[in-house]
Amino acid sequence: MEKALQHGSTDVGTVRIEPDVVGTIAGLAASEVPGVTGMSGVSIVEMLRKSNLSKGVKVTVGEREAAVDVYVILDYGVKIPEVALRVQENVRTAIETMTGLVVVEVNVHVQSVAIHETKPENRVETLT
Repeated sequence: MEKALQHGSTDVGTVRIEPDVVGTIAGLAASEVPGVTGMSGVSIVEMLRKSNLSKGVKVTVGEREAAVDVYVILDYGVKIPEVALRVQENVRTAIETMTGLVVVEVNVHVQSVAIHETKPENRVETLT
């Protein structure tokens, strides 16, 4: 990650936004999109706990801009271009709204497709 970005100075002091903060925002925003099973490098337990959400995210920040790469795992059967576009939009909106940074690009890397097996109904088998 890059150095902390000094986002603004006021008479009271300075606001600094760490790249990990931007990464966490991006990870959470990406994981909220329907069709995204998870972030690459993040376990299901971490996803449920909402911890380590900056894993699977690479952020480059400048003075007033940010570029983001997100590495996602999608559900089998989704339309990948549509989900990727929603991820880009959600990540951009979340970062710009929460930090005031201009997001110049959001690159989505589909790392895997998750196949969710359906469990058979509870069957009662009799032995003869």
